[in-house]
Amino acid sequence: MSDDATPRTALHRRSFLKFTGALGAATAITTSLSACSSGPESTNDTGGEGGSDHLTAVIGYGNDQSWDPTKTASAFTMAANHHIYEGLLDTDPITRKPYPALATEVPRDLSATTWRFTLRDGAKWHDGKPVTADDVIFTFDRILKTETPLLATSFIGPWLKEARKVDDRTVELILKFPFPEGAPRLTIAKIMPEHVFGKAGGWEAADGGKAIGSGPYRQTAHHPKSNTTFAAFADYNGPRRPTFKTMNWLSIVDAAPRVAKISGSNAGAQIAENIPYANVDQLQKQGLTVEGGAGMNHMFLLFNTGHKPFDDIRVRQALFYAIDTEKMIQAGLRGHGKPASSFLDTGNPTYRKAKTVYGYDPKKARQLLAEAGVKDLTINLQAVNVSWIVDCIPTIKASWDAIGVKTTLQPQETSAVFSKLDQKKDFQVVAAASNPNQFGIDADLIMHYNYGPNNTWMGYARWQNNPTAKHLFTLMDRATREPDAAKKKQMTQDYIDIVAENAVIYPVVHNELITAWDPKKITGIRPQPYPGINVLTAKPVKS
Repeated sequence: MSDDATPRTALHRRSFLKFTGALGAATAITTSLSACSSGPESTNDTGGEGGSDHLTAVIGYGNDQSWDPTKTASAFTMAANHHIYEGLLDTDPITRKPYPALATEVPRDLSATTWRFTLRDGAKWHDGKPVTADDVIFTFDRILKTETPLLATSFIGPWLKEARKVDDRTVELILKFPFPEGAPRLTIAKIMPEHVFGKAGGWEAADGGKAIGSGPYRQTAHHPKSNTTFAAFADYNGPRRPTFKTMNWLSIVDAAPRVAKISGSNAGAQIAENIPYANVDQLQKQGLTVEGGAGMNHMFLLFNTGHKPFDDIRVRQALFYAIDTEKMIQAGLRGHGKPASSFLDTGNPTYRKAKTVYGYDPKKARQLLAEAGVKDLTINLQAVNVSWIVDCIPTIKASWDAIGVKTTLQPQETSAVFSKLDQKKDFQVVAAASNPNQFGIDADLIMHYNYGPNNTWMGYARWQNNPTAKHLFTLMDRATREPDAAKKKQMTQDYIDIVAENAVIYPVVHNELITAWDPKKITGIRPQPYPGINVLTAKPVKS
């Protein structure tokens, strides 16, 4: 891409599916690990020494997708990789403020177009070999020079031109234009050892679960569909020292056994994420700390603007105004959510209430449908079968039925929904879940997740060639390149008003993600507003 070209979208849905395998059938993967990664061969709750120095965690997502940091969007893997690998810079899991990880400091002038980094003296890979500048160049070349764009390419390629070696411990990143927001995105570019993954078959091994980094924990065993174990890396000399000698992360996708694992006096885990709203009170009464993280997790509606009458902005707006979001939040989310008042959640640093806010107004909804000349509208609402989405969509049906729009609910496997979209099959409206906070919180990243001239989501919506869409994309490009932070923020807020008004892909509610932990056994936990856990600042409670 030339320096003056429109940046590629931060994340294409098709890339997301391709690199994670989340929506397709499980693929066979190798579980071979390096010689330094030894561990138990059982797949039960073992893998640690027990006692207060051992942590057992329950993750509500699979551990059998790609483990390649340049490709994966797996919630389990991304969380694990933050403990195994380091970027030049990494970020606080809540504030997302960057801090030096493999590098010794954050560049003092993030508005410059050259960032120089010195590697931490004595940094080693988990197999004992030293980390070098060649490993950094190897990683960034993988991201920037690949013939097939990777997930990390989508986030980093639009603003980073190249990585240059200065000497064995010094590298420079050359930017295409000033882009301070790129600093926290460097945590996505986990540095990987060239001597391991640069060999023939290295990337395939990374896909299959092989993980050798420079971070505070090394992977000791990996059992797809069951668990992954870790041990403190004795030679780690970075800023986030390991506080647990061993960890065992269990992959338990089904809600009931996940909750059971952390419940009762003989609970087998100290922390679990993705807790169902219905179990919050139960776990609190057992003495667990149960807290939600609010962020960009949301249910959105996607309209097919190529299918009449959804090409009419008034119809899309009417259907949003018709939804009783407060009822949805109480009935479907047990109070753990907020009606969307912008594409961004209210906690985002760039948030501003949009000029168009879809408060519950069935009278206005009927009026807009009448103005559009729409009568006797029938909708088949396709929805992913994520449990909380399934709990929310009955409110949509009741709301739309109440304004005379006969609605049929069609919840189905997520893979089925997006396979149809990828095959360009006709549809009317889709309800699904999304959370780009997994990758970052800057508004540019979030908005490009769904909107952009080459964005897969725009292809789903059949909206990319609309004159309003083309104008929006131009405004987005200008905001990306704007060097003044205050002006960039205002430009972003202004174009989000256009996104809100047109409601092609737009949130209905933003909801919390719930984490539960035993405060008698672990401290320093902060619930994340995106899937997974981060225990780099947590500590065991000594008995």
